Amino acid sequence: MPAILLAVTGLDPQPWEERLRALAPQRDIRLWPQRLGDPADVGYACAWHAPRGLFARLPRLRAIFSLGAGVDHVFADPNLPDVPVVRIVDPDLTMRMTEYVMLHVLMHHRRHRLYDTQQRERVWHEHAQPPASAVAVGVMGLGVLGRDAALTLRRLGFRVAGWSRTPKTLPDIETFHGDAGLDGFLRRTEILVCLLPATPATQGMLELELIRKLKRDGAAAGAYLINAARGALQGRRRYPGGARGGFARGRNARRVCERAVACREPALAASQGHHHAAQRRRLRPARARRQRAAPDRALRGRSAARARD
Repeated sequence: MPAILLAVTGLDPQPWEERLRALAPQRDIRLWPQRLGDPADVGYACAWHAPRGLFARLPRLRAIFSLGAGVDHVFADPNLPDVPVVRIVDPDLTMRMTEYVMLHVLMHHRRHRLYDTQQRERVWHEHAQPPASAVAVGVMGLGVLGRDAALTLRRLGFRVAGWSRTPKTLPDIETFHGDAGLDGFLRRTEILVCLLPATPATQGMLELELIRKLKRDGAAAGAYLINAARGALQGRRRYPGGARGGFARGRNARRVCERAVACREPALAASQGHHHAAQRRRLRPARARRQRAAPDRALRGRSAARARD
């Protein structure tokens, strides 16, 4: 039976090892770098920011499992072998990301940042707040996270549309796809939520030329960018003022919206902060015990190979 290699950097691998052994007790679990053993024995790799070149050293590798929703750390390996890449789809992670998106959409919609400023200045002035049904929100990326966020925004009453690279359909939500549909999607959108994966195709996609196409004369009284994806999607050299203009840049790529700041573009605001939108829960041994009846469940997941949306 092929061995499972756990290759994790930046995190404590012990909880993952304990979980894998509980779920698949009959499997040979290896740990990089201490217990790699014969690389030819490894059939599956469970990885989080594994060192580049490691997968190419496993001649009988069948699949790579990313221990998180993102797979950009896997595809960043220039020597990545041609095997399926699987990502985690967890209802708790999805819920947390959706909560985070709702938080920041509502902050802009209900003028919360403006009232924060007035409070610090000891000013009381009431501002008009349009109904959600008058505000156009657009979600870029209609995978598991984007779909849930879009549907939740729709239930709150917003005029929601979605964009993806390939055709997708969602109930009661207008969808656009491909390069042909991007301009139309942007021009009807006032609050743009980005949940695209970080891939070579999306790197630098949120360039200033794209952001300028957002609708600025609508009920939201401006255009807003909520980048809940990786900072690599933001064009580092294309925003006026760089990080001072409210956009993540440089090595601190794992940024999402936390602090609303004004860009030097009129009527355009963006948000920035540390990437804590959807933290993974600590693994719970009790839950692992309940799942021992399905020992290979640890190897199940949703394929993300060559992810586009």
